[in-house]
Amino acid sequence: MIIKRVKLLNFRSHDGFVLDCDPHTTKIVGENGCGKTSILEAIYEAMQGKSFRAVDREIVRRGNEFYRVELEYEDGRKVVVMFDGEKKEFLVEDKKTRRLPKKAKYPIVLFEPDDLNLVGSSPTSRRNYFDRVFGQLSEKYSVALARYNKALKQRNELLKREVVDAGDVFSWDVLLTKYGAELRNERAEYIGRISEKITEVYRSIAENDDRVAVEYVTEVESESGFLARLERDFERDRLLGHTSFGVHRDNYEFVFNGVRADGSASRGEVRSIVIALKFIEAEMIVERLHHPPVVLLDDVFSELDGTRQKCLVKNFRENQIILTSVGEGRLY
Repeated sequence: MIIKRVKLLNFRSHDGFVLDCDPHTTKIVGENGCGKTSILEAIYEAMQGKSFRAVDREIVRRGNEFYRVELEYEDGRKVVVMFDGEKKEFLVEDKKTRRLPKKAKYPIVLFEPDDLNLVGSSPTSRRNYFDRVFGQLSEKYSVALARYNKALKQRNELLKREVVDAGDVFSWDVLLTKYGAELRNERAEYIGRISEKITEVYRSIAENDDRVAVEYVTEVESESGFLARLERDFERDRLLGHTSFGVHRDNYEFVFNGVRADGSASRGEVRSIVIALKFIEAEMIVERLHHPPVVLLDDVFSELDGTRQKCLVKNFRENQIILTSVGEGRLY
């Protein structure tokens, strides 16, 4: 689907803003701090059901109690996001829902400047990045992740109590192992597919013979093994006040010519690796969801040289692109 227009009301710094989108490329130009990224955030929320940056209360423009986003597609369909200070609702085809319906979601490839630091970032940052990618590819993955995180939060709250025994956390242990095993299996599958493709895609960008791989690092081998480890480590976790084992501690390693890319790959090589990853993300979305994703580029051109800029535009020439860029004067 092609985005035709986006309207914002009380969304971050915007008291009211309308963006008319080009079917191919829309460029949003303005100085730093004028709210360019907020427009991409609003688009992302209307298409995916949640922000990629913050919780709803942080989004409401200062001095106001609500925000509203209206996204209109070229075919006339609309999605409205409304937050009244307490709860968020979506209006789709004249029906209000608390969550954006699956049929109303549309895939996005989001490219932020921080993504260029993905190779050398923390395990938490890499987990968050791949969770966002895999969550678009699979509704099952999104559900398992949400349920795993809920069970993890409940278990950790129990572990912080002055008096707690293994029986108190057992039901949460069972849920952690069930959903953790689902996440482990899907993560392994998706990373395997990415790793199969990434060298070829990287070479098409860098025009050399380097080898690239992405490895999924987890201690969880099976559902039964996960449960046994949680039971065995209960006393340790009780003293720590949190769950020390599980897929919430998984990691992803980038490998460059047989060694860790962090520290061995140059700045330019790292950027080519990340661009290759974005291209594969878009390809997997088309394969899995049968839709070309909308591409949101948040001020990444300023971080790339001319060759990589051209490569990025060329690869996404069949997608609708909405990008931000630093410039003089008013935002448009």
